[in-house]
Amino acid sequence: MVAELGDLTRFDHPRQLMKFLGLIPSEYSSGERRQQGSITTAGHTHARRALVEGAWAYRYPAKVSRLLQRRLEPQPKAIQDISWKAQVRLCKRYRRLMARGTHANQVVVAIARELVGFMWAIAHQVPVTP
Repeated sequence: MVAELGDLTRFDHPRQLMKFLGLIPSEYSSGERRQQGSITTAGHTHARRALVEGAWAYRYPAKVSRLLQRRLEPQPKAIQDISWKAQVRLCKRYRRLMARGTHANQVVVAIARELVGFMWAIAHQVPVTP
């Protein structure tokens, strides 16, 4: 994602990054009437597609496999904590939205949008080293 988007700290708020990727719902409003539509799809197509594809992994329960554990060990503690929090939250949210009867594609886009928020949090807490 960093290769596609560059420095995520240039966004002041995670919603700005979500807008940049086109992961926010479009809106039709007139007066007091407000209706949300499908995602705007403005922005970086490759990054949005990678996020949506990655969001499908949250169908499965949260766990840290051996391979993932080896990949996480050299990372700072802050990244490990945020990534575990993200995994637990997003798996739970996926199950809750599916149980509510929301269409699977809508659920996955919602998960991808939240995943962007966690990525933004990691970028702001841990400085990027060259």
